[in-house]
Amino acid sequence: MNPRLYKIFRFILRTLLGLIARVEAVGFEKLPTSGGYVIAANHIGRLDAALPYILLDRPDIIMVVAEKYQKYAFYRWLVKITNGMFIDRYNADIVAIREVLRRLRAGGIFVITPEGTRSKSGNLQEAKPGAIYLAWKAGVPVLPAALTGCEDSVVLERLKRFQRLHIRVVAGDFFILPPEAKGADRDVLLRQYTDEVMCRIAALLPSERRGVYAEHPRLKELLNISRQETA
Repeated sequence: MNPRLYKIFRFILRTLLGLIARVEAVGFEKLPTSGGYVIAANHIGRLDAALPYILLDRPDIIMVVAEKYQKYAFYRWLVKITNGMFIDRYNADIVAIREVLRRLRAGGIFVITPEGTRSKSGNLQEAKPGAIYLAWKAGVPVLPAALTGCEDSVVLERLKRFQRLHIRVVAGDFFILPPEAKGADRDVLLRQYTDEVMCRIAALLPSERRGVYAEHPRLKELLNISRQETA
């Protein structure tokens, strides 16, 4: 990665986003300036991918782009200047997985959206365990984060009316997924850990945005704990 090009890229991105949106970041002041971790967030719009470069002043963000975009020159350029990588979402891309794990363990930041695809409604969809597997395998802390205000439909409507967006990003608390227990069913554990991550994201969202996790028992536990701590 060319550090100078990367700085120019971030400057342009921050300038453009600053023109169309006010980004409110809650809880990001407590993030460490070094060390590897995973940020797990909901996925509601195309602007989601830009936010890590706005909020995190780090050169070691790990960008992973779906293989379908590799045919576009813009995305190839973007992956090159951010030191990112393309990944095959439908097959076990061992090379990409190993590279992500290597960078995580070396202190990088990996931003994941466990839902896999954008939610057209803006509400949480059922997550896929693949992205959570990398966080679990790397053994690094996970930071849940909740996005609102950058839904594709909202972006389109407000920009048509020349209105600035109000994007809100809330960071939760770090936690670490337990190591794999001997003799445990890996698939069952991975589903439990995926639900844990998603419920922590749901707890940071407005109640009407919690989607398929709104009635999850673990979410109710987390909300009760939060109420007790603030009482």
